[in-house]
Amino acid sequence: MNDEPLPELALVRSTGGATFVVRALRSAEPGRPVAVILPAMGTPARFYLPLARALHGEGLSVVTVDLRGQGESRPRAARGVRFGYREMLEDDLPAVLDAVRAELPGAPVALVGHSLGGQFGLLHAATAKVPVDAVALVASGSVWWRAYGVRGLGTLVFSQLAAGLATALGHWPGRRLGFGGQQPAGVMRDWARQARTGRYAPTGSPVDYEGALRDLALPVLVVGVDHDSLAPVGAREHLAGKVPRAAVDRWQYTRDSAEGKAVDHFRWVRHHAGLAPYLAAWLLKAADARGPQADGREEPPAA
Repeated sequence: MNDEPLPELALVRSTGGATFVVRALRSAEPGRPVAVILPAMGTPARFYLPLARALHGEGLSVVTVDLRGQGESRPRAARGVRFGYREMLEDDLPAVLDAVRAELPGAPVALVGHSLGGQFGLLHAATAKVPVDAVALVASGSVWWRAYGVRGLGTLVFSQLAAGLATALGHWPGRRLGFGGQQPAGVMRDWARQARTGRYAPTGSPVDYEGALRDLALPVLVVGVDHDSLAPVGAREHLAGKVPRAAVDRWQYTRDSAEGKAVDHFRWVRHHAGLAPYLAAWLLKAADARGPQADGREEPPAA
């Protein structure tokens, strides 16, 4: 397995002194779609190297970047470091995507999000500070407790206790507790609020995310993964139901699709043999459907 980091594309600065190392594999064909991989909560971007290389092998440009506080981003999430969904959605992602657009001009840009990264991809696409052309959600769903069926009450209790503990400690010690990685209390409170209410309403944000989601009209792919207890079908459908105007495709990634390898919420990243070709083909089709004005900006009027 090749664990060498991808070449650096840009060093991006955001609010609060946050910095991000944006890495990329460029397609040999200019103008091919760019897949920007957005990680799950507490998961470093390097975890997605196998997927990134596989998508690049399918002819795409591929970008990886950490969420704030994780991996190569600075500062790391720790006690006293304060941020939440608002900073990540409204400051960090637009800054990263501005850099991607500048370095790979003219190429369609799609967000490929895993778990929380998928939620963020959809929320960014809906608010469109920096337009994108498609969103692919892999093992990603709403965390609303009622979407989890018989496990819903446990999900609700855990999410609220996690937010309370993070507030009391000043951070969420997820590495020690086995869930979500190290996170600031603000992230856990925003996560718990969505688990409790089913709605996206980041602390301190004036943006109507739920209204923006209802108006989103882009191609969206929802990939379910077998044996995924963190993003089961109810959670995926609750998230997909927030974008009624989007052209939503659905696909299930199974053990058979993965050449007999066991898959679940995380193992699909390693066992991606059947997923990468399907995902690349979908992204190419979505880019074609969007047409030549792929950066989402309006063409100037004719002279």
